[in-house]
Amino acid sequence: MTMDFKKLDDDLSLIVEKRIALSKMSYADEAYDDLEEELHDLEDDFNEDYGDELESALEKIYNQLKSDNEVLLPSAYLANEYHPMMPDASGKVTYEVKGNEGVPLESEQFDKMDVRLVIVPNPTRFILRINGKSMKDLWVAR
Repeated sequence: MTMDFKKLDDDLSLIVEKRIALSKMSYADEAYDDLEEELHDLEDDFNEDYGDELESALEKIYNQLKSDNEVLLPSAYLANEYHPMMPDASGKVTYEVKGNEGVPLESEQFDKMDVRLVIVPNPTRFILRINGKSMKDLWVAR
């Protein structure tokens, strides 16, 4: 079975948009709990639909970086906060991640550095973040 990259992007974008919406709400907001629950359902579906393929991509990344950390569920690599960028020519919005977002990785290649991995949509990719800066895409859904 091949992964439907457009659906992957759409599903991941929806999760990111809901995370952005949730981050702008206060806990006291009546809609907060419903949105949070909806988000958890979307993340569960995301792991179910794309888990095998994404985890196999993550295993390759971890091997490449010589990291002994355990590969987590794809939703674990979601940032808490995404910042939308300007849409491209086709109207697609991609997102920027700032600060210490992502799953920490230990690797001797990056001694004493804060190394993290985060998933970002449009196109769906795993980005290597070092000391709070996005350095490079380690895997892109194509």
